[in-house]
Amino acid sequence: MPDSIRTPRRPLTVIALAAALLAGCTPGSDGGRDDGSGAGAPGAPDGRAVSPLDNPDGVKPGLAPVAKDADRATARKLVDELSTKGRGPRTGYDRDEFGYAWMDTADGVPLARNGCDTRNDLMKRDGLDLRFRDGSDCVVVAMTLHDPYTGKTIEWRKKKAAEVQIDHVIPLSYSWQMGSSRWPESRRRQLANDALNLLPVQGRANSAKSDSGPASWLPPDRGIRCAYAVRFAQVALKYDLPVTDADKRTMLKQCGDHG
Repeated sequence: MPDSIRTPRRPLTVIALAAALLAGCTPGSDGGRDDGSGAGAPGAPDGRAVSPLDNPDGVKPGLAPVAKDADRATARKLVDELSTKGRGPRTGYDRDEFGYAWMDTADGVPLARNGCDTRNDLMKRDGLDLRFRDGSDCVVVAMTLHDPYTGKTIEWRKKKAAEVQIDHVIPLSYSWQMGSSRWPESRRRQLANDALNLLPVQGRANSAKSDSGPASWLPPDRGIRCAYAVRFAQVALKYDLPVTDADKRTMLKQCGDHG
């Protein structure tokens, strides 16, 4: 793969594939923070959302809860692989350092160079009842989205585009402060357009998250928080990005580590 982006260092993902739970998003929650020790929730209405443990490349839809004890133990092992460091300054950060938004030409990531921009690729991956612009099999103008962050179902229409936004699970600004400022731009383009790091979600939830790490922001739906921690860890390991010590501790707690 270009720019030496690696696969996870140990075969935990392979182990996870055998034990992964295929489940779905959960109906809403009260949005409060807790230690993440809840066991998760039943499957989504559409039955399509996939556990991150069974989706190491990010090409399958959604983000399903990690609920079984064995899966949560696998999740903790994955998070435990993360290296830590302090968060550096934001000096010099600009979105343009990661290429123009939703480019189809970031080589070395899934869905690249398929004739459809990254945003629409993600809408097609996760949306249901898709409707496309006349004459196009790319540009989504309407869909149903089961938002993993809030558990809500959104009937999205392009005329109100901001109701659904594409979240960078590891925010680009966060990555900049944790080391991507020193990468070649081609590698930053990969992070910005990698399906593993991207989820269509409720716009308000994405705006509330901003460039926070898990210690500062978690999805309002408590049942999805372990899955979110897993996805954050998968991206960090793939791109050799450290996380802060506080973020790592928070991620472990979401998957049931109360040590």
